[in-house]
Amino acid sequence: MKQIVFASNNPHKLRELRELAGADMAILSLDDIGCHDDIPETADTFEGNALLKARWVKERYGYDCFADDSGLEVDALGGEPGVRSARYAGEGHDSAANNAKLLSRLSGTTDRRARFRTAIALLAGNDEPRFFNGSVEGEILTEAHGEGGFGYDPLFRPLGWAKTFAEATPDEKNAVSHRGNAVRLLMDFLSQQPWQ
Repeated sequence: MKQIVFASNNPHKLRELRELAGADMAILSLDDIGCHDDIPETADTFEGNALLKARWVKERYGYDCFADDSGLEVDALGGEPGVRSARYAGEGHDSAANNAKLLSRLSGTTDRRARFRTAIALLAGNDEPRFFNGSVEGEILTEAHGEGGFGYDPLFRPLGWAKTFAEATPDEKNAVSHRGNAVRLLMDFLSQQPWQ
């Protein structure tokens, strides 16, 4: 079975990735390899942050690795929260605080167009970095709906849907999500590689 490190300890992301990877690949977390570092995410793009994390693991721990950076971009806010999606309400705040800030910033705004974006950086073998990108278009609702998902999922309704990501089953979300789209590209690439 192929093994690769996903540079994350986020249980929600790990669960999604392992579901998408299926039985043919073992996805190891940072905890699984004994990495408890606070890996800096100082780039100003999703691709840059993903590469920083993947390089950190590859250079310090020697594992083939991929990392992602994901976020929400809201048109009326000039792309905010973007790369600061997880820290939108400030360091140490949670999803509820981030969602509250987003709703406050959009108060009175009729243009609610938004998208989730994911960039994955892969460092495997001696190859140059490879990037896999995914996105999903939608809109921000005026109040939260649903108990599932995480982050901004209760506020985000994909185009053509009658419900938010937080109201969707994991399979429904993975079928169209930004991360699902990027991970399918990654897994398709990895399945064709000879390394173990």
